[in-house]
Amino acid sequence: MTNPALTSGVDHVGLTVPDLAATRAFFTDCLGWTPLGENPVYPAAFVTDGVTRVTLWQVKAPENHVSFDRHWNVGLHHLAFRVADLATLLAIHGRVTKWSGAGVEFAPERNGAGPKIHCMIREPGGNRIEFTYTPQDSALLAYG
Repeated sequence: MTNPALTSGVDHVGLTVPDLAATRAFFTDCLGWTPLGENPVYPAAFVTDGVTRVTLWQVKAPENHVSFDRHWNVGLHHLAFRVADLATLLAIHGRVTKWSGAGVEFAPERNGAGPKIHCMIREPGGNRIEFTYTPQDSALLAYG
């Protein structure tokens, strides 16, 4: 017998970044997210894609920050966002390749044997973000 989960999903994800303005612009201008607000005292910015909320926190001393290394540090390995279709995945990849300060770790490809297709990028602050499309997701959404 298993116990029922005591939680019900992700409320928000918080990312620490070296340049709050650059990462906020990446989410809002490159990915089309909506700003929800900010706290200039912390400083922090809050953004959403309409489903997921992300809090962006400015590191205290950007010139001294230590970048995350997924092979050596404990912490967020990557953040993954689902997209509705392959065209959107390809559009995101195209935008990121042209976005100053962002980088592509790998272009859209099958995840293992598939059917999921994904790509991995780094936003301007260095956080790894994966975008995924699973063909059956669209069918489920159409009939959901």
